[in-house]
Amino acid sequence: MVRNTNKHIFGLFSVLLLLVISIVMEDRDCYNLGFAMAVDDFNRGSFPHGFVFGTASSAYQYEGAVKEDGRGPCVWDKFTHSFVIRGGTHDLVLDFSNADVAVDHYHRYIEDIGLMKDMGMDSYRFSISWTRIFPNGTGQINQAGVDFYNNLINALLAKGIEPYVTIFHWDTPQALEDRYNGWLSPQIINDFGVYAETLFEKFGDRVKHWITLNEPHNFAINGYDVGIAAPGRCSILLHLFCRAGNSATEPYIVAHNLILSHATAAQIYRQKYKAKQGGSIGAAFDVIWYEPDTNTTKNVEATQRAMDFQLGWFLDPIMFGDYPSSMKERVGNRLPKFSQADSNLVKGSLDFVGINHYTTYYAKDSKINLIGMVLKDAQSDSGSSTSPIGHDLKPIGDKANSIWLYIVPGGMRRLMNYIKTRYGNPTVVITENGMDDPNIPLMSRSLILKDNKRIQYHHDYLQNLAAAINEDGCNVKGYFAWSLLDNWEWAAGYSSRFGLHYVDRNDNLKRYPKNSALWFKSFLTSSTY
Repeated sequence: MVRNTNKHIFGLFSVLLLLVISIVMEDRDCYNLGFAMAVDDFNRGSFPHGFVFGTASSAYQYEGAVKEDGRGPCVWDKFTHSFVIRGGTHDLVLDFSNADVAVDHYHRYIEDIGLMKDMGMDSYRFSISWTRIFPNGTGQINQAGVDFYNNLINALLAKGIEPYVTIFHWDTPQALEDRYNGWLSPQIINDFGVYAETLFEKFGDRVKHWITLNEPHNFAINGYDVGIAAPGRCSILLHLFCRAGNSATEPYIVAHNLILSHATAAQIYRQKYKAKQGGSIGAAFDVIWYEPDTNTTKNVEATQRAMDFQLGWFLDPIMFGDYPSSMKERVGNRLPKFSQADSNLVKGSLDFVGINHYTTYYAKDSKINLIGMVLKDAQSDSGSSTSPIGHDLKPIGDKANSIWLYIVPGGMRRLMNYIKTRYGNPTVVITENGMDDPNIPLMSRSLILKDNKRIQYHHDYLQNLAAAINEDGCNVKGYFAWSLLDNWEWAAGYSSRFGLHYVDRNDNLKRYPKNSALWFKSFLTSSTY
């Protein structure tokens, strides 16, 4: 959930501006618009029968309890507690917070499942903490961790909510990082395979939808190119906050190992578990949709390269067996190569494509890129400059709280058609979609709960998704809103609120439904097929 720089880094000026705007808007009648939408002709029935609706989360952002019941440390634990040790990394979290408690989902999952059920949600996408199962990344299994996820899965099923389980959502075991630099070593492929197989063995009798990786592109870029996410490696900004790294090579090495790890887990599942358990396996990719800034040939080509260096970087090997040609041409020998055996392993190694989509940007040919010319890094290699501000200096859409998130609902439909055309109309699940408001201490709870902008966002993005399915024939089977709760948002900490429910951090983490939760409840329960 990070786009280009990082999904959750904000400007303080925009936060203050939003506070002023929010106070001005508090007494206005515009919030009624969201509930008017709830009774129009657009509802669950606008989607095919069996289409899945749910909310999404991740272990590190939700669970808390980081030192309970045998859980081992992950790279984010170190990253968010290392201000003194590393001399500057910790201040990359805007509010200097950590996820030691998060929203305490570890202790409150029963309550949270009740919130999902009340809204009429069909499914819950959550990730499993690698270090709750293997505190040291490998070796002895932690039974307390297995027990927790068994209890969570059973509680979901008891309420008629289908689990969608993400195997890896950025929380690499710190022990593997210390032992062999984690994802920089091919050794992690085998360790990931063992971890994934353990999950299949322990939970696959009830879990029928597996997501091997969450946003491998953002993980590689933010952790190993610009260094603003764990484990915080880079060379571009080495003297500011990265102690080690090589932005020109490490993102590609990490991405290669991620792809091979996904394929290894998929092979294990298909060979040993799929026939008996009857489930499916996929991966979730972060995708900004890109539009040419102007319709010149150079900008159109640059727009395709932007897609190649984002979605194509990971999905092309899985669909076609190799990286996009533009990447091979521009990255050269810094881009790892697939052997024939690796290509055969990777190609076709998913049953569905997960898409995390939030926003749309302009793209244009980058004539002068000083960073790319001098230092080389994975972001500049594409030769495409991307921005939400066009050549006319106008934004591409209305802005949410995050500096990277602009609201462009039509991008959802165009992205679905791009995937349909380029990749042969595979089964797609929207594994994340949503927008954030600022967390401003002076804002009243009543104002926080009146989140009409979020209602409008989901309504409009869902309308475009329905059109892609019903009018364009795109093979989309589900939609997961990010997120059920206002949770810990990586570099934004608790300063960003993506939730359908407000979590009051000043009052024992009490949950309160926002108007968007009430809108979803009406949307999901008022329809007939």
